[in-house]
Amino acid sequence: MEIDWGSLRAAAIEAMRRAYAPYSDFPVGVAGLVDDGRVVVGCNVENASYGVGLCAECGLVSSLHATGGGRLVAVSCVDANGLPLMPCGRCRQLLYEHGGAECLVEALPRPLRMAELLPNAFGPDDIEKVTGPSAVPAVPAQLAKWRGRGTVFVHPDLSGGEQVWTGYWERSAGSPGEAEAEKGVLEEGPNFATAGAAVTWGLTRTPRVVVVDAEGGLSWAGEGEPPEGIGTKWEQS
Repeated sequence: MEIDWGSLRAAAIEAMRRAYAPYSDFPVGVAGLVDDGRVVVGCNVENASYGVGLCAECGLVSSLHATGGGRLVAVSCVDANGLPLMPCGRCRQLLYEHGGAECLVEALPRPLRMAELLPNAFGPDDIEKVTGPSAVPAVPAQLAKWRGRGTVFVHPDLSGGEQVWTGYWERSAGSPGEAEAEKGVLEEGPNFATAGAAVTWGLTRTPRVVVVDAEGGLSWAGEGEPPEGIGTKWEQS
């Protein structure tokens, strides 16, 4: 999409003139080009309780969704002199959320990608890794108090004639004096295509993970050195 930076900045300047900034005397205007071609704008709105003031980019994002949503392609933010102004850290996060890594922000001497302004950004993809369909299953809420305790045993299994890997989370860590009432399976894992995926599932639950091979041999995939009785460390093949 071709970007008319002059027109975009003119829209940002017009928005800046409507800013409510009686406390800082620092009006800011912003304009964004949406992927469907429309232009949305915002200005800063201050408050006598300084901390609840709204940056211009907050208004921009609200306008984006109030007028139909979409993704930001390019953004021009200006100061009281009508010159390009760099968004603050919080607003870079806002723009990243609604424009992504490739969204352009006007700067001198050239526009900058959001990936340059917010490297290694946290975004929706990071949440998807934890909560999405391909994520490692989370610890059930009722078992959260057990996180970091017990032992996970990872072992091979068969599903539809194919070898898979699964695991179970056992209450007892084998510590002397642990009550019998504290023993038993906390959670059975789903099927995983590889032992590594099952080990990852286990390590989100406890640092004690033991891999059981098809012959019944034990290897240590947990943190630190293998405990007594488990002589080898597990190595992912």
